[in-house]
Amino acid sequence: MSNTPIRIGLIGAGGNMRARHMPGFQAMSGVEVVTVANRTPASSRAFAEEFGIPDVAPDWRAVLDDDRVDAVCIGTWPYMHAPITIAALEAGKHVLCEARMALDSSEAHRMLDVARAHPGQVAQIVPAPMTFPFDRTVMEMIGAGHIGELIGVDARIAAGSDFPDWDSPPHWRHDRVFSGNNIMSMGIWYECLMRWVGRARSVQAVGNATVNHRRDGQGNRVAMTIPDHIDIIGELEQGGQLRLCVTTVAGLAPSPVDILVFGTEGTLRLHQPPGGEPELFAGRRGDKSLQPVKIDAGKRGDWQVEEDFIASIRNGEPVTLTDFATGVHYMEWTDAVTLSLRGAGRVSLPLVQRGR
Repeated sequence: MSNTPIRIGLIGAGGNMRARHMPGFQAMSGVEVVTVANRTPASSRAFAEEFGIPDVAPDWRAVLDDDRVDAVCIGTWPYMHAPITIAALEAGKHVLCEARMALDSSEAHRMLDVARAHPGQVAQIVPAPMTFPFDRTVMEMIGAGHIGELIGVDARIAAGSDFPDWDSPPHWRHDRVFSGNNIMSMGIWYECLMRWVGRARSVQAVGNATVNHRRDGQGNRVAMTIPDHIDIIGELEQGGQLRLCVTTVAGLAPSPVDILVFGTEGTLRLHQPPGGEPELFAGRRGDKSLQPVKIDAGKRGDWQVEEDFIASIRNGEPVTLTDFATGVHYMEWTDAVTLSLRGAGRVSLPLVQRGR
């Protein structure tokens, strides 16, 4: 396929499609977005007109039935990720699916099984981008022994957090029908931390829906069952521990992002001050304080999701950010958090063994 155009069909046209995927595809030569299907015909037409897409499909099935389409980019809410992905792979289409991978790990396993049954099709999950600029540097420093042996990770995430507001309207992320077991940005940040320190082998969580009800568009009071403040602890497969707090209801939180990686010989810190940009700090045994780390320009990662997807299609390059196997793991971790919240206490990972 290296010498022929790659034609993309879009299914779902939300914020990330508008801000990231569509500009990314349009910036590449030999790539054409030929059709789009959003939640309503009107929204599909508006998106097509905005970006000069030639056709509008009546629904997502029509995109998969379109013989022109080589690959689909799925930007729907999580509840549609599994059915569309599975149908797309079975229809012979390459798939770039928005995060989070699915409603739960059961769906994610089915997606992985179908992807493995169609090895000629690229299957990629949109990766968590927040740590892109620092990932390579952090992984190289840890790999080179900068921190020694890992003791623990302490991550506190309050991006977009504010005092609780019971008058705020319900969002689709507050609804388990659409979001499943996904909770706030919890899974996205865990995916980032996995790149640095590997996977968890246990999970224990407490959480609360501080804003326990909201008013829908008809004025009805709707119960909120997805936490807006959660604390998670766990053991890591390589040794050491993880502590992760994610909140959207902490007013005057001292920083949106603060992640500390403690080792026997050194410490790393990714810190974002209010209103500022994230910065990496490091120190070793004998230092009096952490100091800023200068990120080499050649190692500073950036968003190139669409380029990576097309490269995998054209050249057969393996998907690294993020393949379906990684997606299955973070969905198992997400399910483990939910099980723990429901009274299971400490939950071991993986949830599902090979040969299940």
